[in-house]
Amino acid sequence: MEVSALIISLFFAMNIGASGAAASMGVAYGAGAIKNIRVSLWICAAGVLSGAVLGGGEVVKTISSGIIPQHVLSIKIVVIILLSATISLFLANVIGIPLSTSEVTVGAVVGVGVAYQVLYVKSLLTIMSFWVIVPVIAFGVTWIFGIGLVKLEKRGFHFEKRWLAYLLIIAGFFEAFSAGMNNVANAVGPLVGAGLLSPSRGIWLGGLFVALGAVLLGKKVVETNGKKITHYTKAEGILISSTGAILVMVSSLYGLPIPLTQVTSSSIIGLGMAKNGKHMLQKKIVKKIVKIWVVSPLISLSISYFLVKLVIDSDMYSIVVPISVIIATVGGLSFMRVINEERRSVHEDGGGI
Repeated sequence: MEVSALIISLFFAMNIGASGAAASMGVAYGAGAIKNIRVSLWICAAGVLSGAVLGGGEVVKTISSGIIPQHVLSIKIVVIILLSATISLFLANVIGIPLSTSEVTVGAVVGVGVAYQVLYVKSLLTIMSFWVIVPVIAFGVTWIFGIGLVKLEKRGFHFEKRWLAYLLIIAGFFEAFSAGMNNVANAVGPLVGAGLLSPSRGIWLGGLFVALGAVLLGKKVVETNGKKITHYTKAEGILISSTGAILVMVSSLYGLPIPLTQVTSSSIIGLGMAKNGKHMLQKKIVKKIVKIWVVSPLISLSISYFLVKLVIDSDMYSIVVPISVIIATVGGLSFMRVINEERRSVHEDGGGI
């Protein structure tokens, strides 16, 4: 079981690198500061590892003992938590959507806490409130400063200076650094809580595999964040990356597991609204990201609750609840997709609903 827990943890760490950490360099790539996507992924890997080693300890404490009591984290429970989060994250990576690793990890831990009724509710509510507050702040900052940049450009100011490209790469590096501070804990926190790894060893090992995942699996997510949401100049890219880096670093110092991908994507959407107005929110890729943000914690929570009841408690009656949640969630998303396709078809035919 210990070997299984370690393997799942490292696989999860690689998916974290693909989904969360790799998205941090999508801004520099999308703005043209880095032409080669592989170069951007290697810079991301260096930033992630540095952030994990130098500042990842506080969030590890939160994941390992701040949501449920540490004594609950047996080897079997650790495997269940990691497996639940990994399944959710892997599915998102397959379709190229930047999913919050913090949300799926906390959701999986909460599923265990619900099964055993041992949640630290106050701590959980604090974490969840910052899931909303921090992305909203990121959206507001980039929206306000984005409007300022647009006005300056209309007055003849140009922000395509060569030195801005280097500044944007530095900002992207520090955003990846913040990812290392915050997201590596999602993979190794449960192992540290169960006593399978020391905090320092867990941070080093997790950081290495998150960095490896960014290099090997992050290409599609970088393309999504960099090219498919909106287009931006180098000055706008600096605004996005620096906003995300600062907010996530500060959160990490207080031990708060924050969805970096959510912060980055919110910043990009805020800038898009500053440039294009409310029409930005109608883009298909934005709608898809928002849906998965809402659904991901519920899915990982349901999977972990299901596995606890099935594998450990053998409580078949309680299994009906999470299965119902999963079916309802997937069914609802499928229904909405059919409705949207029908509306698009009618619109293309020149009719109305």
